[in-house]
Amino acid sequence: MSNPKDFTKTKLSMSVMNAIQHRRSVRDYTSQAIGEKVIRTLLDAAVHAPTAMHEEPWSFAVIQDKKLLDRLSESAKKLVRNEAQGSDTDRAKHTLHVVDKPDFHVFYNADTLIVIFSKLQGAFVVADCWLAAENLLLAACAQGLGTCVIGFAVSALNTPEWKRELKIPAEMTAIAPMIVGVPAGVTPPVPRKPPEILSWL
Repeated sequence: MSNPKDFTKTKLSMSVMNAIQHRRSVRDYTSQAIGEKVIRTLLDAAVHAPTAMHEEPWSFAVIQDKKLLDRLSESAKKLVRNEAQGSDTDRAKHTLHVVDKPDFHVFYNADTLIVIFSKLQGAFVVADCWLAAENLLLAACAQGLGTCVIGFAVSALNTPEWKRELKIPAEMTAIAPMIVGVPAGVTPPVPRKPPEILSWL
């Protein structure tokens, strides 16, 4: 990237529709660090999401330690591989094809992992946490940052061992792990189907 932005600061500069239409799942990052002020802005965006019954069920973990992320990646790959080996579906085969690549890193070498946890149970808790995640993803896009939801990390993050290491209370459940970082290049758009409207009365 020429003339990289200073991501220790924060500045929102994109309309909501532009952010929605330009957000991409980025899988290639530079080593440029994301500053605390920017991360706090993203977390603030997250907690302004809609929430059923005003429960605000979300809690957050921010991980920027590179060695820790490397170890978590290896642990996640092992668990995902074990889960996929027990299935003969096309999805399982694709998963094994991805995680068995020697240079595959679950977090794509991004600088920051943000995980949304919750200790609450209920019909809308998971939905609330994903609404918070979408707010965070869009706020990051508005600042020129890349993001990607990392489903492969969920199983590892919910093990007792990783909860202890990350100082996460045992009763918490990891719901939405997301990487955030400075994109190493341009991620092209993925075509979307038009909305399927079942009824308009």
